[in-house]
Amino acid sequence: MEEHGIFIEKQVDESERKEHETFLRMAIKLAEENVEHGLGGPFGAVICKDGKVIANGSNKVVPSNDPTAHAEVVAIRQACSETNTYRLDGCVIYCSCEPCPMCLGAIYWSHVDQIFFANSKHDAAECGFDDHFIYEELARELHERKVRVTQLLEEEGIKAFALWASSSTKTHY
Repeated sequence: MEEHGIFIEKQVDESERKEHETFLRMAIKLAEENVEHGLGGPFGAVICKDGKVIANGSNKVVPSNDPTAHAEVVAIRQACSETNTYRLDGCVIYCSCEPCPMCLGAIYWSHVDQIFFANSKHDAAECGFDDHFIYEELARELHERKVRVTQLLEEEGIKAFALWASSSTKTHY
């Protein structure tokens, strides 16, 4: 199904649908409670493995003075702590809103298997949470970005990569 120019998978096995809806409603409730209690933005996330909640999070950007404390990142940090691993293979994340570029990156880096969300990034933009400029910036060449980007000390910096490449103790993630 095409919605707002993005493909959204609407095919969910009917036997699994109710379970997914239950967990997504939990994420939505976290978002609502966050606003009602003045704790942060209207975003919530729940992470499940094998049909059980292992972590949840709500937006904590303002109260924690941490611009990375989005609901998805908070939930990922908690899930990794609970499972004692940086990989969330076999997990599903339920988000009250389509993940922003930062959260989507964190979800991919954590190796979550599937994402379910309620509100779209377009809904978020209408509410004042517009990430469109980030998508535009990512498409630009480095020298065209609004935040100045300068590469220095490339020869010195590359040594860390060389050490990594030859390390016998590295862990690929």
